Amino acid sequence: MTEIRVLTDEAQFRTHNGVFRRAMHWGPPTDEQWEVTKPSYEPGRVHAAFDGDEMVGTTQTFGSSLVVPGGTVVPHAAVSRVGVRADYTRRGVLTALMREQLSTLPDPVATLRASEGRIYGRFGYGLAGRVRLVEIDARKAVVPGDMTGRVRMLDQDTADKLLPELHNAIGLTRPGHIGRWAGWWARARDRKSDAENSVTVVHTGPDGDDGFLTYVVKTEGEFKHRLSIHDLVAATPEAWRDLWLYASRLDLVDHIECEVPLDEPVTWLFEDPRVVYTKDVFDEIWLRLVDVPRMLAARTYGHADPVVIEVRDKLLPANDGRYRVTPDGVERTDDAADLTVPVDLLGACYFGDTTFSQLAATGWLTGNRLDAADALFASARAPYCGTFF
Repeated sequence: MTEIRVLTDEAQFRTHNGVFRRAMHWGPPTDEQWEVTKPSYEPGRVHAAFDGDEMVGTTQTFGSSLVVPGGTVVPHAAVSRVGVRADYTRRGVLTALMREQLSTLPDPVATLRASEGRIYGRFGYGLAGRVRLVEIDARKAVVPGDMTGRVRMLDQDTADKLLPELHNAIGLTRPGHIGRWAGWWARARDRKSDAENSVTVVHTGPDGDDGFLTYVVKTEGEFKHRLSIHDLVAATPEAWRDLWLYASRLDLVDHIECEVPLDEPVTWLFEDPRVVYTKDVFDEIWLRLVDVPRMLAARTYGHADPVVIEVRDKLLPANDGRYRVTPDGVERTDDAADLTVPVDLLGACYFGDTTFSQLAATGWLTGNRLDAADALFASARAPYCGTFF
């Protein structure tokens, strides 16, 4: 019989990391890899499944924060390192892990990055935000005008100190953005990964430092290079434009690649919009509403007549019930439901990237007054996280 335990010490954490890596078809962590990974383990947030004394499944959360539509920041669990040993799959191990993790979370919401799209819907996660991968032909990229601020390059030691402070100050501006924890920054500083070749520049505007860009340049041929943007954070449109201007004017760079929000207007920066090519659009944010009443109350709503939504949650039945959603807020109600939604699909609609009408058109839910529900849950900005974990 599978037993779920909370892990507390370093030896257990390293075993946990090895089981997870094996589930991902990677080898066990080397001593060097473990020294980088170790700070990302938080006692009380690490679960493992055991068969007797053998660890056969893993999951973990990182304590973070999340921006919701309207700008409120709520406590958030970043879920990661989910894996089951290959000889124990399809035996209920993952279900037991997810049930225990969700039922004991101190945070009202969780997100994750899904290795496979079919896995997490049954645990209440909905695809709530997507990302666009663009490639820019830097040889033809022309941004008219000059910078309005100053960009300066940092050495890595200075960047290691400044970037967490700067991200805390300006990094939570869009629905889907999350706070970055100490362990995340420790991994970002790993000198044995791409980080050893990374470059960081900081933008300074009239009120001080207000953005940063981290990138890596790789050789693709003789005097041919590809610039991969790993992080672009800006507090103002001016800082955002200046950082793109800097990247597009680097010498000896042929192509630039970057993940951007769906609504980011990078195409319109350039005199020729065709220099920006969308290579892919894929899922980024998988959202789990752990405390549905709290999360519905946390965000703001658009202008539309009230809608009563009935929520069903198989894993967390305390969320079950009917909620009257209005432009002024949300309350539980006994009124008849206009539409009934499983919690994973409510999560998919929470940021406004997916609409109730779209889900109804494809047969995933049924109900009335879908247009009003769409208008209530609409968001002025597309969700985007930009932090991989």
